[in-house]
Amino acid sequence: MKSYFSEFKSFLHIDVNTDRIYGLDILRAVAIIFTVLLHGKYLIESEIYKYILYFVFDGVTIFFVLSGFLIGGILIKLLNTNIINKRLLLSFWIRRWLRTVPTYFLVLTIALALNYFFSPDFVLADKIIYYIFCQNIYTPHPSFFGEAWSLSVEEWFYILIPILIFTFLKLFTVSVNNSILLTSLLIITVTTFFRYYRYLNFSSTDLELWNSTFRYQVATRLDSLMYGISGAYIFQNFNYLWYKFKLHFLTIGLLLILSSKINLFPIKEFGIYNSVFSFSFTSIGILFLLPYFSSVKKGKGFIYKIISKISLISYSMYLIHYSIIRVWLLPLIKNLTTELNPYLIIILIYASYWLLTILFANILYKYFEIPTMNLRNKLTIDPQKT
Repeated sequence: MKSYFSEFKSFLHIDVNTDRIYGLDILRAVAIIFTVLLHGKYLIESEIYKYILYFVFDGVTIFFVLSGFLIGGILIKLLNTNIINKRLLLSFWIRRWLRTVPTYFLVLTIALALNYFFSPDFVLADKIIYYIFCQNIYTPHPSFFGEAWSLSVEEWFYILIPILIFTFLKLFTVSVNNSILLTSLLIITVTTFFRYYRYLNFSSTDLELWNSTFRYQVATRLDSLMYGISGAYIFQNFNYLWYKFKLHFLTIGLLLILSSKINLFPIKEFGIYNSVFSFSFTSIGILFLLPYFSSVKKGKGFIYKIISKISLISYSMYLIHYSIIRVWLLPLIKNLTTELNPYLIIILIYASYWLLTILFANILYKYFEIPTMNLRNKLTIDPQKT
């Protein structure tokens, strides 16, 4: 029995790179835990869970701002240390796509296959646009594979932002830093005004329609990543201030994030604040957390190991936890436990939701994400060759 356990432990073992910034891993882990908690709310019909969700914040926006910060840092380094040409852009895109797209394509294909073979009314033809991330550019995201909305936002960010930065550099002969700053200001301004335009033309009081109109579209959410890019700009150019006032920024950030959960003033549910500015304030709040958390370089102990590993598998957890685990696997378990006590069934289903999500995400990360990420060094184009 012990040898089987050791083999299983070895099968799931993931090495954690000691060069990782532990504070940013904390943010990733918190983001995915919040997301999985939120999507598990209908598994437990309890007032207690409603109180738990009161302390759950927008995990996807944390991912957006953090991603913008990290990608911004990569772009600043690339553009300042390489000859700026089309090969550099292509090299950047290949590395990003090999990080995110293969795993997304795999899970998307599995979800499509499950629905195609086991859902009689499922239509496959109109789902092909998911492979090119065009299902929610400026229209409501379809109900199928709902998590994919944020992947579209991220992928269009990877495509558009380097092109805009490159354009500013070539057409206006500005510096790399100024090009990044101008791009950030442009996208933040345009996206905010677009949400305002949407608000002026929105008259429904349906929450689902509101979410699909304001929360889940590329055109309404690109600014969240640009706040992260702005953070990278500040980090590179005002590094001393970034760390000197990190506790002050942390306090401001927490207050801004808390304000999104506690309505101190009368705010209409579908009013201008929620529809236009709440996304901005939440993103800015998360941006203000980055100076402190980016300064937490190392950790130790059991909690450190758990957080680091959850951070590593967070992308796989995000992709499978709902449309694979909750939609397809949990009903199978429920059908096998109908004879049990109803309360025991609820506990079993909810525990399975978390355990299966972590288990399959671990496998997906170790045996698919890592191998495809390792291809980056083999397939990446040398940007300095002509």
